[in-house]
Amino acid sequence: MADNLWTRFLARPNDDRVKTVGMAFLVALGCGVLVSTAAVALRPVQQANIEAQRAATMLAMLEGVPGIGEMLERASVETLVVDLDTGALAPEIDAATFDQQAAAADPEASTQLSRAEDLAGIGRRENHALVHVLREGGELALVVLPVRGAGYQSTIRAYLALEADLETVAAFTVYEQGETPGLGARIAEAGWQAQWPGKRIYDEGEVMIDVVPSGASGPHEVDGISGATVTGYAVSDMLLFWMGERGFAPFLQTLREEGIR
Repeated sequence: MADNLWTRFLARPNDDRVKTVGMAFLVALGCGVLVSTAAVALRPVQQANIEAQRAATMLAMLEGVPGIGEMLERASVETLVVDLDTGALAPEIDAATFDQQAAAADPEASTQLSRAEDLAGIGRRENHALVHVLREGGELALVVLPVRGAGYQSTIRAYLALEADLETVAAFTVYEQGETPGLGARIAEAGWQAQWPGKRIYDEGEVMIDVVPSGASGPHEVDGISGATVTGYAVSDMLLFWMGERGFAPFLQTLREEGIR
């Protein structure tokens, strides 16, 4: 029956309207299937490229920090997945294929934040996150944490590197943002980020790091950028969230008490 229909369809004249529309539909269907198949097949490769780019950005950030570039030649770098609620490692999740950005948008892999909790303005927080650990001679040397938050015009994404005491900033670098050019966008400039090494995140367990409009003093303050006050506040709130109890604080506490097993 189907063969008869197909044969009759092909037997129609080439200028027949039904045959023209039918062939156009079949070509469109075939192209759609081909594109969809290619997209699915290439997704792992695309994800691997994204992760490689992220790792390269993270390592480039660290290479530019005095004293750390040399450390990288001796240190081993390991990427882990952490349960943000418990602070424990999640070895059942493969760090090489884990897509943290996708998890943040997945209701089954993330948690809706209340307005009071959502200091970073992200709406939902993924349940698991990637962390990068550098060891030198078997000892913890650095922990690199991905952080993000709503800025003035965009989502700001950055890496925060902590020294082995898990309180002192080794480096802070913004790798993605769309803030106002010449103003807030300067948070991605090396000159502004050079203020961060040596600053301290906590004071007696409280998150104290802060971007102030001007006149930064003490170990917890960084000067903001003139004309970009809102972006400065956004960076402060982003770190207040991610270094707090809904962010990486449980993991850092586990690291202090138990190390990485």
